[in-house]
Amino acid sequence: MDLYVKKLTGEEHSKINVSDSVFYQDYNKALIHQVTVAYIASSHTGSKAQKTRSEVSGSGAKPWKQKGTGRARAGTIRSPLFRGGGVTFAAKPMQYKNNQKVNRKMYRGAVKSILSELIRRNRLIVISNIFELSTPSTRILIKQLYEFNIKKNSLVIVTTKEFSKELYLASRNIKDISFCTSKSISPVSLMRFHKIFITQNAIREIEGQLS
Repeated sequence: MDLYVKKLTGEEHSKINVSDSVFYQDYNKALIHQVTVAYIASSHTGSKAQKTRSEVSGSGAKPWKQKGTGRARAGTIRSPLFRGGGVTFAAKPMQYKNNQKVNRKMYRGAVKSILSELIRRNRLIVISNIFELSTPSTRILIKQLYEFNIKKNSLVIVTTKEFSKELYLASRNIKDISFCTSKSISPVSLMRFHKIFITQNAIREIEGQLS
């Protein structure tokens, strides 16, 4: 299939032929959901830890006598009722990545399905290779982005070579516009943004990775 390539003025000036096996797949909602859930689960560190009443520091002595004070009875200051006491249902470290497992074929199939649906909805736009900055200037980069009509809630995908240090420094503080390389795309990032802009070299890299 052919995709239009936009130049700096935003006009369609050429076409690029891409593989139907990658960018012309049916929308598999069940597969995308399964892969997305697994991806989000694997991103959890699972390092959260809280202390129970047996683990917090504090005396084991009874704070006050059982009767005669007019206060509620208490057996230890390590009770969850006291400030600094243990947590009733304390969270403990756990592994989330083993809860959901997907193989490489399923992951690639989900990414292909998402890319194909983005093309059908005109949300994936191929642009000519730009963003070559001699200095890390956010002002110059924003000017180039606006010439492509790249505005809020957009993701720009470039190759590893195109993602230079100058581009990284110039793009990191632009609000609602993110940059990533073709090797670091994920199902979540592709679905999170309203518009996906990808350079010609980057779409060739993705095509090679998913073929």
